[in-house]
Amino acid sequence: MSHNKNLKAGTLSVWAGEEEYLMQGATQVPVVHSVSFGYKDVDEWLQVALGKKPGHIYGRNTNPTVHVFEEKIRILEGAEAATSAATGMGIISSAFFTLLSPGDRIVSVKDTYGGTNKILVEFLPRFQIEIALCDTTDHEAIEAEVMKGCQVLYLESPTNPTVKVIDIERLAKVGHKFGAIVIVDNTFATPINQNPLQLGADLVLHSATKFLGGHADALGGVICGEKELIEQIYHFREINGATLHPTAAYLILRGMKTLHLRIDWQNRSALKIAQFLSSHPTVEQVFYPGLAAHEGHEIARRQMRGFGGVLSFMLKENTFDAVRRFLPRLRHAHAAANLGAVETIVGPPATTSHVECTSEERAAMGIPESLIRYSVGIENTEDLISDLEQALRAV
Repeated sequence: MSHNKNLKAGTLSVWAGEEEYLMQGATQVPVVHSVSFGYKDVDEWLQVALGKKPGHIYGRNTNPTVHVFEEKIRILEGAEAATSAATGMGIISSAFFTLLSPGDRIVSVKDTYGGTNKILVEFLPRFQIEIALCDTTDHEAIEAEVMKGCQVLYLESPTNPTVKVIDIERLAKVGHKFGAIVIVDNTFATPINQNPLQLGADLVLHSATKFLGGHADALGGVICGEKELIEQIYHFREINGATLHPTAAYLILRGMKTLHLRIDWQNRSALKIAQFLSSHPTVEQVFYPGLAAHEGHEIARRQMRGFGGVLSFMLKENTFDAVRRFLPRLRHAHAAANLGAVETIVGPPATTSHVECTSEERAAMGIPESLIRYSVGIENTEDLISDLEQALRAV
């Protein structure tokens, strides 16, 4: 199927990247478990090994099933190339360790995902890489740090778990002016809601474990962008060995067939739930970019096509004890450390997004201990609201 520019994301989610890998009339991509790929002709083998001809040599490097997944997300993000890793953190760390060297500097924001924050504050400084973390929505402060010089500008929008929104286009411009590679974590938005490459980013990445897979049954990470950068990151990943397993790639591919349907529903459902919580007497504050009161609402309207399936909120009784009493009362939500699934998932940052961080580190990132992250599933919206209502009554 040729992917002309007029095809919408819903069609691409189903068809993109698959056709040449269908075998013997099958309508679904096969899961190729072979570790090695044989060649009768040594010269052809050499051409493939040197990257001069398409093909596969060894499973740690590339695999047919994994390649189809990379192609699908590449096309959805409108990128030149894509490569994957075993987890979201596998692709994030591969990107950092590929693009940064001792003496380099990276500018980012305070409330990135907890695992990302750990790399920034714990691991990279050990390699003499300077880290500048700014208040997430203070665009002037981020610009000022970029102007001092940096090799990488790393952004996440919306952020996890406070769903803050960053003006990608604005910061990509200043990043490029001062020679930085601009990377955006697009996990929360997905390519259905937002395409950072079109807003000026050089690289866009996803924890494919979340919305792309959508069924909480496969780990994976993927990064897309210009060919030259992706080839460098792929080389680091192939040597360091955080390879995406073909079975996981297949499960994520299968999940992506319904990506546009799930995201469309979750966008609408999350907005209704955020509006309900905003007017509830026991709720102190709701964080969701679809609400007009959200500080990033105007930026989100400009750069996103939908506001996403994740919101967070704080109870009036701003204590962790209130969270302890509230969570077990929810009947239609897994209290678990994940998001982006067909089931609703709920939890505080202390046990989910920022479990790796201390309470002091979370406070420094502006993440309250009593915050509740609520990843909206595909259940009936009215049922989820009723469920929240009865749990809030008990608190």
